[in-house]
Amino acid sequence: MTAGNRSLVPGAGIALVVIGILVAAISLRGPIVAPTPVLREIEGDLGIGSATAGLITTAPVLMFALLTPLAALVIRRAGAEVALLVSLSGVLAGTLIRAIPGFEWMLAGMLVIGAAVTVGNVVIPVIIRRDVPGPKVAVVTAAYVAMLNVGSLLTSLATAPLAAVVGWPAALLAWGVLTIAGIALWSVHLRRSRRAGERFSGAPTVTAASAEQDVRDVARITGPLPVVTRRERSFARRPVTWLLLASFAAQCTIYYALTTWLPTLAADTLGLDAASAGALASVYQGVGVAGAFLVPLLTRYAPRAIAPVVICVSWILVTGGMLLAPELLWVWLIAGAIGHSGGFVVIFSALVAVARDDREAAGMSALVQGGGYAVGALGGPAMGLIHEVTGRWTGGLVLLLALAVLYCVALLTAVAAAARAQR
Repeated sequence: MTAGNRSLVPGAGIALVVIGILVAAISLRGPIVAPTPVLREIEGDLGIGSATAGLITTAPVLMFALLTPLAALVIRRAGAEVALLVSLSGVLAGTLIRAIPGFEWMLAGMLVIGAAVTVGNVVIPVIIRRDVPGPKVAVVTAAYVAMLNVGSLLTSLATAPLAAVVGWPAALLAWGVLTIAGIALWSVHLRRSRRAGERFSGAPTVTAASAEQDVRDVARITGPLPVVTRRERSFARRPVTWLLLASFAAQCTIYYALTTWLPTLAADTLGLDAASAGALASVYQGVGVAGAFLVPLLTRYAPRAIAPVVICVSWILVTGGMLLAPELLWVWLIAGAIGHSGGFVVIFSALVAVARDDREAAGMSALVQGGGYAVGALGGPAMGLIHEVTGRWTGGLVLLLALAVLYCVALLTAVAAAARAQR
C-alpha cells in the first residue's frame, strides 16, 4: 500500500486493469465524434439545418456539465468497477438508440451517450489512482488520454468510408463493437475477482476507512456534493478561479466547435469528398495521441512557463491559420492537436497549485469543469448557426480566433498566479 494507491491489484490483474482502461477509453470519445464526418449526410436525410446539426455533438457535452457531480453517486453506490460497466453499457445503449430513424432518436441517443461517458470520465481516474502502482500512474494516465484520442481518430478516419458502403446509420452503429469489447473485458475481470472472493481492487473487505477514501477520491474530481460552507464558497471570490473557468470554457468551445465541423469545413473549403475530409480531420485527433505525452515532458524538463506558452501558441495557430491559410489545414491541425490534448493538464495543474486545500480544489474543479463544459456545448451550434446565416465559415473562425486570444490571456494570467502561490 502506498500513498498514491490505497490497494493494488496483484500480479497479472494490474495488466488486465490497464488493458481494460485503455479499451474503455476508446468508447469515451469515439462515439461523440463519429457523426461529424457524415454530418452533411445526416443534415440532408433528417431535414435539419447546420445549427440544429450542431446539437448532435452539443448534447453529450451538456451531460458533462450537468451530470459530472452526480456521477459520484453512481460510483459510491455501485463501486468503481460496476460504475464503469454501467458507463460502457450506457454508451452501447445510446449507440443503439441513435440508429433509430429520426432526429429525435439521434439526439436522445447522444444524450444517453453523454450521460454514460460522464460516469466513465469520473471513474477511470479513480481506478487508475487506486489500482495502478504509484510510479506508473503518470504513464497510465497519459496512455488513457492518448486512447481517448485514438477513439476519436478511428471514428474520424473510418466513418465516412464505412458510410459510403453501408450508409451512415449502420456506420455509426458499427462502432458499438468497440464498446462491446470494453464491456467484455471488464465483465471478465469482475467475474475473476468475485471468484477469488475479493473486491476488484484486491482488498478482501470494504472498511469504513476505505469507503471514506473512495468518496474523497471521487470528490477530488467531481467537486463536493454536500452543502458548501462559507469557507468553501470563498474560492468563487478569487479572480484566479474565474480565469481558470474562462480558460477551460474557451478551450472546450474551440475544441467542440472544431470537432463538430472540421470534416464539413475541410470538404467545403478544400473541395474534398467526405472520406478525404474525414481523413484530414483525423489529424486533429491523431496527433493528440502523441500530444498527450508532450505536456508532462515539458513540465518535467523545461522551465515552468514553456508548457502553457506552447499550448497558447498552438490554439492561436490552429484558429488563425485556418482563417488565413486554409490550404495548409493539415499543418494547423497538427498544432491544434497539441493544444487540445495538453491544455487540460496545464489548466488543472494550475488549479491544484492555487487551491488552498483539497476541499477548495474540489469546489474549484466542479465550478471550472461544470461551467466550462456548459459554455463549450455552445461551440458546435454557434459555429453551425453562423455558417447557416452567412453561407461561409469565416465568421465562425473569427469567433474561434477571438476565443483563442481570450484563452491565452486568461491561462497565462492564471499560470502566473499559480507560480506565485507555489513560491
